[in-house]
Amino acid sequence: MSILVSGLSAALRRRRRITVLLLIAAGCVSYIDRAALSISSTAVMADMHMSYTQMGMLLSVFAWAYLAGQIPMGLLADRFDSRHLLGAGLIVWSCAQMAFGLVHGIPGLFLARIGLGLGETPLFLSGTRALVRWFRPRERGRPIGLFNGSAALGPAIAPPLLLSIMMLWGWRGMSVAIGAASLVLAFVWIRFYRDPTDLPLAAEARDALPGYDAPVAAVTARALRQDLGYLLRQRSSWIVTAGFAGVIYLTWLYATWMPAWLQASRHLTIDQAGLLSALPQFCGFAGSVLGGFVADHLAARGVTPLNACRTPLVLAMLVAAVATALTTLHTGLAVTIVFMAVALFAGGLAMSCGWMLGTVIAAEHRVATLQAIQNTGGSFGGALAPAVTGLLADRFGSFTPSMLVAGAIGLGTVAIYQFGLRPADAAPHAATPIDHSPRPAPGGTGRNKE
Repeated sequence: MSILVSGLSAALRRRRRITVLLLIAAGCVSYIDRAALSISSTAVMADMHMSYTQMGMLLSVFAWAYLAGQIPMGLLADRFDSRHLLGAGLIVWSCAQMAFGLVHGIPGLFLARIGLGLGETPLFLSGTRALVRWFRPRERGRPIGLFNGSAALGPAIAPPLLLSIMMLWGWRGMSVAIGAASLVLAFVWIRFYRDPTDLPLAAEARDALPGYDAPVAAVTARALRQDLGYLLRQRSSWIVTAGFAGVIYLTWLYATWMPAWLQASRHLTIDQAGLLSALPQFCGFAGSVLGGFVADHLAARGVTPLNACRTPLVLAMLVAAVATALTTLHTGLAVTIVFMAVALFAGGLAMSCGWMLGTVIAAEHRVATLQAIQNTGGSFGGALAPAVTGLLADRFGSFTPSMLVAGAIGLGTVAIYQFGLRPADAAPHAATPIDHSPRPAPGGTGRNKE
């Protein structure tokens, strides 16, 4: 790795670092925007006279919109540079977040959340594509792990930040304020980011960067036939999609309902519940970051790229499922928070490793499209988690059934990843994550390699 990186000038290395930092910032902001409703859910329910079921639907409509945009946006992300695609998404979701605090009436709240979901769709697809353009396969584990870690860091820093704003301006002012901050980030990204093909690079620098073709505006029918159609015919695509649905179901349950769960079951105030929920979310961030390092470490020790991602994912989801089920025990508040922290730490690690599987299974020009398919499953899980939880809470007057269901889904996810993926599913470029010498890819079927 050091030989390759040495071909980059100090300015290019700095550009890569700033690109990663901006993507982490965008990920944090996106999850702060998503978490705003979770933090303010009881205040919104009181102001708008909503039930748990209605709030569950409002929390889930974001994920349904996010799901609807995944595959179209994945096709676009593989063909258009991340500067404009991600920049446009940032602008859309910023405006939607501000609108949430300005509209009156429940239908307006639903429309604003739909806009937020559609606007955030390009983030992890186009952002991962940017990292693929700037980092070779053997370098990607850590930046992708850090980028995915923002999905847990955002909810972790959200409670104290959002509660402080709410105390000043209420939940409506909070929505407008964080939407405005997102808009500032949009203009910073558009101003700074450049694809490597847009820069006048020396030959040595080009050799140190991944090999790629410049993005082209492919005809939609051809894209559907050659990329989406091909990937949908692969068994491995369906395995990672179903598995990621389980990962996101479990983690998104905490992201959407944890503050309200603490208020209802432990009789805490909104401030107490919001602040206490930050600790498990910080653990989720630590797990997400660690996932990239674990995968890189296993690959460096000779573990195949597929197993370097799958093995820690499976073990982490097993821990997350058991810890989630244990939260239903009648223990003290501190013990319950520890169970939640363990579950989110393990869930964050699993999420990072699951996201990296897309870069292992798909050929480089199809990474974003496969991750869009995979994230469609994740969005489905993210849509079901708050809706099912709200329905069960209204039906049983308790969050216990919801946590047991999430634990069972976690165990099912373990089985999907462990028994569904095969060594032959790895794409050829993933066969050499560390060393420089190419090796023949294993034979077999079910590979997303073309």
